[in-house]
Amino acid sequence: MRDTIVDTKVIKDAVWMACRAPSLHNSQPWRWVAEGSAVALFIDADKAPKYTDTSGREALISCGAVLDHFRVAMAAAGWVANVDRFPNPNNHRHLASIDFSPMDFVTDGHRQRAEAILSRRTDRLPFAAPPDWKSVEEKLRGSVDSSAARLDVIAENHRRELAEASQLTESLRLYDSSYHAELIGWTTDFGLSEGIPRSSLVSAAESDRVDVGRNFPVTNNPERRRDVDEDHSKIVVLSIYDETHDSVLRCGEALSAVLLDATMAGLATCTLTHITEVPASREIVAALIGRTTVPQILVRVGLAPRIEDVHPPTPRRPIDEVFEVRSEDR
Repeated sequence: MRDTIVDTKVIKDAVWMACRAPSLHNSQPWRWVAEGSAVALFIDADKAPKYTDTSGREALISCGAVLDHFRVAMAAAGWVANVDRFPNPNNHRHLASIDFSPMDFVTDGHRQRAEAILSRRTDRLPFAAPPDWKSVEEKLRGSVDSSAARLDVIAENHRRELAEASQLTESLRLYDSSYHAELIGWTTDFGLSEGIPRSSLVSAAESDRVDVGRNFPVTNNPERRRDVDEDHSKIVVLSIYDETHDSVLRCGEALSAVLLDATMAGLATCTLTHITEVPASREIVAALIGRTTVPQILVRVGLAPRIEDVHPPTPRRPIDEVFEVRSEDR
């Protein structure tokens, strides 16, 4: 471990920014502890949805995303975050220990990437086609560590089959009372710091124009983005080679990289996990990309035509609920 001490305020600010990372139903299943020269990331399983994510896989992906966001935020502050994943073999809730080295120079790219954390949204409305997709795809592929995760793009001629897999997922859960009760619980504006606000959901008419998406409770919001007749997004699939905890966590880190790259390219995104929650539909996705890898998460990437369609950021838990500073002699 390195013994470079970083000011606590710098770390706290970076954790605050990192917690803008996406998580299943905005559950934010993470906890940060700063002690001495290191920061530890833990999974907070008590905060994770139980019936949507029965294996805990999506909570781990969420923590991978917040870990990469933290690394980006620290880079913008002038620090390299050195990550040691699963440092304690007897405690799988301890996901990472991070210490720091000073950077030689903070570039505009580092700052812009951190700014993308704050401007990114999960956008469930239909998208226009992303312009210059070839160069965007090349950028996304370059940001994903191919030794840890694989990025594929669903071919247009397989789009209908993917939509059918999405519908299959919903039909297999049609009578799952616990799942639907949990979904309603996370979308009922019962709190100010977690869950999905009603303003971030879509109406029935808007939902009908998106062929691949989770069926959330519909709202009575006025219909938006009427000039986009149907969703013309590209759909990216992130897969892993095995289903170890380390691989799933790294997949979450790859998700963060994809979302930030797309945001920096001026594109909108929407993460999709419902299809990979059910084995039957997950196998369909694997067949569509022609891989023996295990699909973990999908991302719609496209153009949001008008800025007024962008909704406010979803709430996050107060920083003092997710971040703790401990004394070394405790």
